[in-house]
Amino acid sequence: MKLDLKLLIGASAISLMSLTGTASAQDCPRGDLDDRFCDVDGDLVADIPTDPNEWVDPDTLIFAYTPVEDPAVYRDAWVEFMDHMTEVTGKKAVIFPVQSNAAQIEAMRSGRLHIAGFNTGSNPLAVNCAGFRPFTIMASADGHFGYEMEIITYPGSGIESIEDIKGGQLAFSSPTSNSGFKAPSAILKGDYDMIADRDFEPVFSGKHDNTVLGVANKDYPAGAVANSVMNRMIARDVIKPDQVVSIYKSQTFPTTGFGVVYNLPPDLQEKIIEAFFTFDWDGTALQAEFSKSNEAQFIEMNYKDFWDVIRKIDAANGVSYACE
Repeated sequence: MKLDLKLLIGASAISLMSLTGTASAQDCPRGDLDDRFCDVDGDLVADIPTDPNEWVDPDTLIFAYTPVEDPAVYRDAWVEFMDHMTEVTGKKAVIFPVQSNAAQIEAMRSGRLHIAGFNTGSNPLAVNCAGFRPFTIMASADGHFGYEMEIITYPGSGIESIEDIKGGQLAFSSPTSNSGFKAPSAILKGDYDMIADRDFEPVFSGKHDNTVLGVANKDYPAGAVANSVMNRMIARDVIKPDQVVSIYKSQTFPTTGFGVVYNLPPDLQEKIIEAFFTFDWDGTALQAEFSKSNEAQFIEMNYKDFWDVIRKIDAANGVSYACE
């Protein structure tokens, strides 16, 4: 499967713009990265440019959180964090709600997004095509992190096992989502010999919360979701626990990866990293929202190791990324 960034963005999206400075003029290793980037240290993410003329130093830092649920909920949740980011960096920091994973990636690729939390499945595309440098994820107070992909149905649907999905519909969120498409596709194919369009009809809801609501309201007979999203929705009383039934639960995957675009000045990148690791969660809206999925702090991570399982899932699905 080849995921073309332009196709994901859609015909109505703004054409992709070139970032200032390119790595194509340099003799540098880059692995799977777009030819505008270098990866001399082999960590699989774009290096910070060595030429200061290639740095972008914005007056206002733009942050976007992955659009897995209602953007309005998360605009309020991140307000205090944005204030902290402003204080630490000395630059105004604002949150920009995005409506799709593709729009979020395009915004960073075109230089309009500086800090982001990309969902699990979008991290490889953001790293390879937009110069995303992830460095942290959320974790519980004891350091546990991650979520599981669950395939859910509703009581009385007649679906009691994965095999019962055959001949019917299965809802996914988006093609770039790990738990909302890529992981279940690989698992269904590898473990159950079930392939979309051959054994069941795939439908795309757009977001995890749409899938959860669709199953709970009996619009979809079954759906693949990130259970962290579903658990937060249950905690907010968006749905009742007895409206859904889980018929499959995967291994644990890394959750949203947070990071910066590669071409911010090094000292600014260090300040942004400092802001994440010095934020006091106690009593904040961020704590109130993400405690619903047992998250209470930011911990250090690296893309090469933490996303190894996700890259393997992509390989199992035959996924390659076209950046242009």
